[in-house]
Parts: sequence; structure tokens; C-alpha cells
Amino acid sequence: MPLGRRWGRLDLLWRVLAAAGSGLAQLLALPPYGLWWLGPLSAALLVFAVAGTRVRRAAWLGALAGACLMVPLVRWQDVFGVDVWLLISAAETVYFVPMAMGIALAARLPGWPVWTAALWVAQEAVRARWPLGGFPWGKLAFAQPDTPFAGYAALGSSALVTFTVALAGGLLLWAALRLASRGPRPGAPTAALALAASAAVVACGTLAPGLGRPAQGETVTLGMVQGNVPNVGEMSVAGERMQVLNNHAQGVHDLAALARDEGTALDLIVLPENASDIDPFRDPVARETIDAAAADAGVPLLWGMSRFNDDGSRYVSSVVWDPETGPGEMYDKRFLVPFGEYIPYRDFFTRFVQRLEQVSSDAVPGTDPGALEIGGTTLAVGICFDVAFDAPVRESVAAGGGIIVIPTNNANYNFTGQSDQQLAITRLRAVEHGRPAVVVSTSGISAVVNPDGTVAYRSPEAEADVHIAELTATAGPTVATRLGAAPEAFLGALGLAAVVASVILSRRAHRASAHG
Repeated sequence: MPLGRRWGRLDLLWRVLAAAGSGLAQLLALPPYGLWWLGPLSAALLVFAVAGTRVRRAAWLGALAGACLMVPLVRWQDVFGVDVWLLISAAETVYFVPMAMGIALAARLPGWPVWTAALWVAQEAVRARWPLGGFPWGKLAFAQPDTPFAGYAALGSSALVTFTVALAGGLLLWAALRLASRGPRPGAPTAALALAASAAVVACGTLAPGLGRPAQGETVTLGMVQGNVPNVGEMSVAGERMQVLNNHAQGVHDLAALARDEGTALDLIVLPENASDIDPFRDPVARETIDAAAADAGVPLLWGMSRFNDDGSRYVSSVVWDPETGPGEMYDKRFLVPFGEYIPYRDFFTRFVQRLEQVSSDAVPGTDPGALEIGGTTLAVGICFDVAFDAPVRESVAAGGGIIVIPTNNANYNFTGQSDQQLAITRLRAVEHGRPAVVVSTSGISAVVNPDGTVAYRSPEAEADVHIAELTATAGPTVATRLGAAPEAFLGALGLAAVVASVILSRRAHRASAHG
């Protein structure tokens, strides 16, 4: 049974069901559902839907698959309005159109499971960069934080994970079609070979993290504070800024008391993004509050805060706050949330959507890696949205970070699945760079992640929480850290080259047929 055969009068129905099933399978593979084994099935179903059909039909089948994934996946964006949610969903769906068209072309070539898998990488690479800096949410890789596929992150970042997931799905589809074949050649041997190859892809993922594993460094006793916020789930907590600051300062006092009671010597304490939306460099009360917390703890704090400029713009920062010398090194968030932390083309968009004026100040992106020296340890810091992109954490690790720390503020998204999705991405980053990772949230989910992606501790959601963790920092890069974006660029180019080759071969065949 060849790939792309027509299914009689029900051909279109089967393709529509397969395309919708592809999007839904990828949705269910991702948190909060976590049915990770549906990831390969998602890739297989999309190939099944578009192979053998015209490129125009493949386009709208791809749009159907993308919509079935993206509309429910980013449902939490409706905190900014249903129109914002649907607009973002539609924009993300668009990327599945050229990918499906490319898959329809690449599926005509021998070895199509490789080329179609590479096109998933190309789609995700573009989606993570354009427009407005990109929105990589919902990658195939992000459903695999502690599965056999996750190990590939240590070799080629999220791109190689996506590729192997899609490749396994393509090989399974190949095997299924060969088993169902009624052609002159028996399909069982080829199907067995495809199944063995798929199993090998999965098995090798478990061995991948051992290749070039970084050396272990010093043990660090790290405190975490989740201060909680009032009115969880509302769009803005600006009216309670001082209460949020006091909640987190009280969390530091509580953590310091807990450490004294247990006889534990803390090395440092980390706090979430926006633990203070009041700029302590400009507000003396805020500074006194943070100074008092640091003095009680007796160790350096990593405090998330907004730092305002004279023109009204601001940085979203994590600042090292020493109990004796006060503020020191800092990291400024590099990937900001459009329409949440800044309004692109403000004059244009606020003319049509007045509620965007609630974002009263535009944040400015940072430019430097987040490798911060604190308490004798260098942390690899990436704030919230940063973690969805490969570069910020990778560059912070390459600059010497031995423990990944992700301060975040998910107060708007409690109990929507968004915090679980972000935690899954952090877990993959831990495997990617062979380091423990810490997520510290205002009210979402704070967690400690082992280097293999498993969760060692998870806080309750939307509650105040403090925790002490013993972590072993890591020294040196993984293969993925060294290679950077090279695997993504290679795999993406491979998929695009297959599309070009398919077009050229099809035109040659058409000309030859015309001349014949």
C-alpha cells in the first residue's frame, strides 16, 4: 500500500479526520494532559492526511491541524480578551500551512520519514523567531520532558527532539502502510525494518545524555520563595504592588526562620519575576523592605523586579541583592511578551483596542546572557518567557551557569495549564544542558528539576510556599550547549532542500511525460 494512495469516495473524509487528529494528538501530548506518546502519532497523522494530495488541499489540511492544536493550547491567553486569544491562535496556525504543503511534496521522495520530520524542525524554527521575536509554544519537543526522546536534547536541543519524535512517527506510519500493502512485494520485512528503526530511535534517546555529560560541581543549598498574589487570575495585580512585595519579603523571613529551625545553612535565596513591581532603586520603602529581608536571611537574594527608566520604560530584571552591599549584578529579560509586557506599534493598536492602554509602560529587552554570580555559585538565569527559546538559557549556561533558574510570574494563568506547559519546557532545558533547574513563581508552580528532567519538588498552585533544596551545580557544557543552533539549522535546511528536490523532480517528470 503506497504512501498517498487515494481512499475512494471517502478519501477527503479520512484526510480531514487525520488532520484534525494530528492537531488533537499533539495537544494531548503536551501538558497538562501529558500523553507524550501521542507526539509521534501526531506527526504520522499529518503525513497521512496530506501525502498524495495536491498542495492546495494540503494547505488547508495543515491549517485544520494547526487550529485543532493552537486554539485550545493557548486558551489561557483569553485573560487579555477572547479576541487576543483567537488572534494569537490564528497567527500560530498559519505556520502549519507551508509545513503541510512541504510535507505533501517531500512525501513523494524515497526516505520521506526523514524529510518530513525535518520540516517540523523548519516550521518550529521560523515560528520561534518571527514575527515580534516569535512564539515557540507547543513544539513537539515540549511534550517530551522526561521521556526517552528527551535525551536527544542533550545533543541537539529542542530541534533534535522534535526531529526524532516526528521521525519515529513517520517510521511507524511507513510500517503500518507496508503491512497493509497488497502489492506484488511482501511488506512484512520492510515493515519490520521500519519498526526496528523506530524502536532504535527511541532507545538511543535514553543513551544520548551520557555523551559528553558535564562534570558535577559544588553542592548548593538554595531557598525558594513563592509569595503568592492577591486576586489570582486577574489581568493586573498593579493595584496590589506593595502587597505582592510584602508577601515575598515575608516569604524570605519565613524561609530564614525555617532554615534556623532546621539548622540549615543557606547559600542563596531566589525569588520570582515581579516579586517587586515597585522599583527599589527609586522607592525608598521598597528598598528598605528588601534590605530588611536580605539582612534577616544573611545570604544573597536573587530578587525579580521592575526597573524603571526616566522615559517611563522599564526592564524586567532579576537582581542579586547582598545583605551587606545591596544590589549588584542583574539580568534583564530578553524575550518579552508582546501585548503583555510591551505594546508593539503602540499608537496603531491602542487606537483600535483601548484596553491595551492598561499596559501603561513598555518593557525594554535585555541583551546580555543571565550568568549571575551569587553566593559563590554562578546561576544561568532566564526569566519566564525566555525559557521557551533556545538561546537565552544556552548562552547563560555557556557563560558559566551551573544551575538553571527560571523566575516567572504566572499569576494571570493559574489553573489554566500554562504553568504546567512552562514547567515542561524547563524540564527539557535541564536535560538539554545537563543541569538541575529551579522554577520560582509568584503564584503558579515553583519546582525543582533534576538534570534528567524529573521533578524533585513541586509547589501547590496559587498558594504561598517556601522550600529549601540541595542542588549539585554542573561544570562544563553538553554537546547541545556547544553546538548551539547548528542542529536546528541543519535539519531545517534538510527539510527545505527535500521540498526543492521534490519540485525539481516533479517538473522533470512532467516534462518527460509531455515529450513522451
